[in-house]
Formats: sequence, C-alpha cells, structure tokens
Amino acid sequence: MDAAKRSLRRSMTTDYLIVGAGVVGLAFADTLLSENSGVELTIIDRRAQPGGHWNDAYSFVALHQPSAFYGVNSLPLGSGLRDTHGVNKGLYELASGSEISAYFENVMRRKLLPSGRVRYLPMTDHLGGGRIRSLLTGDEVVVAPRRRIVDTTFYGTSVPSTHTPKFAIAEGVNLIPPNALTNFPLFANNMFERYTIVGAGKTAMDVGVWLLGSGVPPGRITWIMPRDSWLWNRRTTQPDIEFFEDVVGSQAAHMEACATATSADEIFERLEAAGTMLRIFPEVRPTMFHYATISIGEVEALRTIDHVVRLGGVRTLELNRAVLDAGEIELPERTLHIDCTASAVEKRHPVPIFQDERIVCQLVRAPQPAFSAALVAWVEAHGVDDEDRNYLCSTVPFPDHPHDYPRTVLANMRNEAAWAKKPDLRTWIKASRLDGFGKIVDAIRRDDAAKMALLARLRAAAEPATVNLRRLATESDGIDFGATTMSPGRY
Repeated sequence: MDAAKRSLRRSMTTDYLIVGAGVVGLAFADTLLSENSGVELTIIDRRAQPGGHWNDAYSFVALHQPSAFYGVNSLPLGSGLRDTHGVNKGLYELASGSEISAYFENVMRRKLLPSGRVRYLPMTDHLGGGRIRSLLTGDEVVVAPRRRIVDTTFYGTSVPSTHTPKFAIAEGVNLIPPNALTNFPLFANNMFERYTIVGAGKTAMDVGVWLLGSGVPPGRITWIMPRDSWLWNRRTTQPDIEFFEDVVGSQAAHMEACATATSADEIFERLEAAGTMLRIFPEVRPTMFHYATISIGEVEALRTIDHVVRLGGVRTLELNRAVLDAGEIELPERTLHIDCTASAVEKRHPVPIFQDERIVCQLVRAPQPAFSAALVAWVEAHGVDDEDRNYLCSTVPFPDHPHDYPRTVLANMRNEAAWAKKPDLRTWIKASRLDGFGKIVDAIRRDDAAKMALLARLRAAAEPATVNLRRLATESDGIDFGATTMSPGRY
C-alpha cells in the first residue's frame, strides 16, 4: 500500500466525534440528528455493543424509575404497562438490564445507522484530541471534527463487575461482584453459611432484595453499611395522570419544604412525612443521598435484614472477620461477600459544558442523564453562541451528602427558569418523552379544582424556596463532612 493510501486510512473527518455509546452519547446523537438535518456523527466506544455500562451490569439489575423516562427521545423504552406482582406491583414497569441492552442495540441499528449520517466504531478507545485507537488491531486514526468532540465520560461511571475494590482481600476470601450471584457452578460446588453485602448504595439494595426473593433467610445476611441513604419514593415518579396527586403533590411538598426548612436535614424529614422520601431504617438518620429511587415494597423487604453493621467502610476482608474503619466483626469462614462498592457517579467538580471545540456532557436536570444529554444536544443545535448555550445549560452538581441537596435543587430551578424564557425550547421539552411530568400537568382539566390547587401550592412556594435554598447552600459550605468516622465518600 502506498503512503497516500496509508495516510487516508489514518485520518477521517466528521462533524462531531462522540466519545461513548452509553445512554448519554446515544441520547445526544439522537436529538442532534433530529434537530440538524445535515450533521454527520462518529460514535466510538470501548465496548463491543452500544449501551455503555449496561453491558457489564448484573442480570437482575433494573431501572430505578419508570422506563418512560429513559433512553433516547425518538424511541420509547418498554411497553407502557404496570407490574402486576412483586415489590413494584401497581407501578409502571422498570426495564431490566437485558431489555435496556436490547433497546440500545435497536437505537443504534434501527435509528442511528439507518440515517446514513452516523459512523459507529465499537472496540475503539479515545486517546485524546481526536486520536482514536482500535482495541482489536491497535491501529490509530486521527479524527478531525469539523465542529466538536462530545465527551460523555465525565462522571466516570463504574459498575461492580469492572471496578477494583479499594480494600484488602485476604487469600481464600470469597468475594464476588453481584454478576456472579447467578452463576450456577459457584453454588453447585459451595454451600455458604452467610452472605455479606458490602456497600450501601442502590446496588447493595438490589442484592438484598434479590437474596431475600431467592429464598435466603434474612438471618443469614450481614449488611456492611458505611452510611444510610435517603431514598425517593418511586410512587411519586409515575408517568400517568392517575398518579397526579402523588407526583405533583410530592413536588408541592418538596417546594414547601425547601421554602421553610431551617436545615437540609429538615427538608428530608419533611419530605419523609409527606411520603416523598423513604429510609430503610427509621431509627438512623441517613448521611447519603444519590437520588436512588425505591418502592415501599423493597423497603419493607430490606427492613427484615437485622444484622446491619455501621462501623464505616471495609479495610480488610479476612477468612473469619471483616476489619472496618471503626472496628471489626467476626464472620463464618464459609461467608460469601458481595462487593457493591462501585460508584455510579464519580464525585467531580462541575465544568462548563460548552468549551470551544468540546462539549462535556453533564447533568442539566438532576437526576436525569438521558433528558440532560438530549437537551444539551438541542441547545447545541439552536444556541446563539457558547455563552448563550452555557446560560441555558448550567451544570447541576450531583449530591452526595444531604447537605449538598440545596445546591442541586437551586441549580435545577435556575435551569428551569432559563428554559421557561425560551419558547422554542419550552415547546421541545413539552414534546419530549424524556420529560414526562409536564405531560401530566398538561393533561389536567382547568375545572379540576383539587388538581389546580396542588399546582397553585407548587408555584406559590417556588420563589420563597429559592431564597431559603440559597441560605441553606451557603451554610453548608462550612460543614466538614470528613470529621465523622463514617466518611460520606465511602460506598
């Protein structure tokens, strides 16, 4: 092959180079294609299939919130039915991991590639600056975007099957990710006396519900929980007018709590009293909030686990004990430890989303990554300039501790106010299937006094909530979360 042909193979052009084929990259691509009829995209990903971290998820994983709010704007996810049994009974379906993986395959094969304007390069790594490398051949190519590189990897999402535990593991200790729980040979050759869940997030909760649902008695489960979490009641997230009182009523209670609470902790306590917020163990004040969404049925199941260890994070797992930050516990030698300590969102300081030759995708409405990515794409297509785009897409920080929450709510409200001033963006949001809640409001009759009264409560509380949240956010700046034994950064 002559030098000219080799050179052609080592470079390519495109309008946008999208790094990552998970929900953020695909939601961005889907909306940008719809809003700009001439744009050409190149999507790369290290994995062999689209879907990002869902390719590595455990088999019993499912969405936290209804399928109606997830995926890309142009293609619905799920059948729109409600579950008729189990811990989610009566609520709208939650797509399973396998359903989501199949969905993203359909997005790529039936929506994006047939457009003729998308090039998809799986098993490809981004080396920076548009340089990409095939993980199969090692060949490198320089991609020259005519417009921008779109980075969808900012949050550094990890899942249990791909992350490395941050604690020591003694030889002979049985430690597995949740994926291995459904591995028949593991249990065909072993009989475990005890199951230990390591971690406190939604993955740990999923494992607990799965173990209990699979017949493991709660007395044989130990839960090493570095910190308890506040949890959103899934009933308040349903995409149907039938749940109007639950959904809009919870939003009204939320704004009122934000308007009058004297502390971030009080916001959560008031939301718990209103039925919006849940905690698994009522006697313990949670020190974590990651927007995990759960049903009352799941909470009731998890409350049956009575051996909950609150001595901080794990330092070392040994054959017959676990050494923790603030003590240790004895365990039978035949214990199976399930590692649930991977972080879905790595804690990072927000950066501007639109940065000259780059777009760094982040949340513009917490906790909705799909909607956020789609809206960022719309703004990219219609924004006047990057100053205007960043005004419309101020980054919303993801909370970790409850005291982070006022700043997150303020950022959400600030963006909503900016969008309300732009009629064409308002129209797009109202039509977006990823928004959902706006459609519930539009569906009510104006002569329905009870529903209109709930809307009036919500609107009346918005301005005083903004004032009070600013005060609470300022006060939280001086709180030292690292002063406690159970650091809020653990699990």
